[in-house]
Amino acid sequence: MARIVVIGAGMGGMAVAARLAVKAHEVTILEQSSTYGGKLGRFERDGFVFDTGPSLLTIPAVYRDLFNKTGGPLESSVELLDLDPAFSYRFPDGTVVDMPGVGIGQCAAALGAALGGNADEQWRAFSQRAADMWQVTRRPFLESPLSGVRDLLPLARDLSAVRTVAPFTSLRSLAAQYLDDPRLRMLVDRYATYAGSDPRRAPAALATVPYVEQTFGAYHIAGGIRRLADALYERTLERGVAYRFDTDVAEVLTNAASVSGVRLADGSVIDADIVVSNADATHLYRDLVRDNRARNPLRSLGKSTLSLSGFVLLLAVRGRTPGLRHHNVWFPQDYDAEFDSIFGRNPKPVDDPTIYVCAPDDSAMRPDSDHESWFVLVNAPRHSLTGATGTIDWTATGLAQTYRDRVLTVLAERGVDVRDRLLWSQVRTPADLERDTRAPGGAIYGTSSNGSRAAFLRPANRSPVPGLFLVGGSAHPGGGLPLVGMSAEIVANLIGRA
Repeated sequence: MARIVVIGAGMGGMAVAARLAVKAHEVTILEQSSTYGGKLGRFERDGFVFDTGPSLLTIPAVYRDLFNKTGGPLESSVELLDLDPAFSYRFPDGTVVDMPGVGIGQCAAALGAALGGNADEQWRAFSQRAADMWQVTRRPFLESPLSGVRDLLPLARDLSAVRTVAPFTSLRSLAAQYLDDPRLRMLVDRYATYAGSDPRRAPAALATVPYVEQTFGAYHIAGGIRRLADALYERTLERGVAYRFDTDVAEVLTNAASVSGVRLADGSVIDADIVVSNADATHLYRDLVRDNRARNPLRSLGKSTLSLSGFVLLLAVRGRTPGLRHHNVWFPQDYDAEFDSIFGRNPKPVDDPTIYVCAPDDSAMRPDSDHESWFVLVNAPRHSLTGATGTIDWTATGLAQTYRDRVLTVLAERGVDVRDRLLWSQVRTPADLERDTRAPGGAIYGTSSNGSRAAFLRPANRSPVPGLFLVGGSAHPGGGLPLVGMSAEIVANLIGRA
């Protein structure tokens, strides 16, 4: 039985802890905050309830597998609800598409009915290319450890696979090959932001994101996605995982052979045979590991582009909004201007942003049927007090309130004015996200997928320091609930049984 310390009680940390506990290891999770869940947070006030992180669950099979292998079915712990329709997309010309929750054919038909022309056929063709990409990339890129280009040499020798994946083609360019309607291309662009990236630089392989969403379904969990964190926390307790909250790790201790434990902020030491970090990879390698063997991953991180962040409004809304769906997206006139504002040389809050609203029709998330809980997310540049590249100071006097008002004004200009229906609002900036999760600048997904080499710059699950492993959204295979769950399985398999 190995003594394992997990740094961070986010979803990746708890998922790997559950998997390791059933392999007969002694697992302790150290969490710097007072609760579990990491970015999968929750905010409650006056009967209004908000998920403050992920608001959508896809590929539920990842968590079904986790729960089945650690003690019982997922559905015995949470109520999984499929969404139909799942999304309402509002385009600048006034076109509205209500997208079904599952089914490539149904989604293509909905697009064809709303957009006209041959949108139906083009979306089917684009989705078929994405399906082919998924078959090629799923196992080597997502379900297996990836430590460098060498791991993909067998795939690189398959010219058909290389042509399918198109590694040097951007998502934007791939969409242009299949889709004539600018509204369809705008829809594809949005999926780059699921990985915190710019579609003009993100790889074509991100076409698998809408394919996965529309093939495996879009789901809500009754009471909020945060319930998944609650259920996983309970499962880890059942498996004997120990927790220490309000416990800050200051250093990962190493010796000539491997890791030896961790030193806490209060100076005390916890011995360990294995350390698994669910902390942001940059924070781990820059601040916690003082070992020359960690220089290469830190150097690789320095070559990558951190993901975008988000500006969030939590709105307590009086009354019901006609036509509002569970997930709602209002697109801007100029999407490129948004990406320029975030990833350009002079970052700034997006003046005319894409606005996403999650407003679950869930009685457990509002005080009564005459009110709505709105989670509003706008893509935003990262935070820094020092003016680091690609950042702005989100703590500047008046900026958060001014931008809150701007977002609400833009929403009103697009036909949904809730300003006179607001009971109260709560603002969460990239600076708040950085403070709460220690994600540098509030980067939601760690590093972005910008550039053809981005996947190889993302830190591997096995570090160069023997006995030190990485799990979670800033490590391979990436951010988002499904990928975080996959990373936990990868790490648990690498560590093996006691």
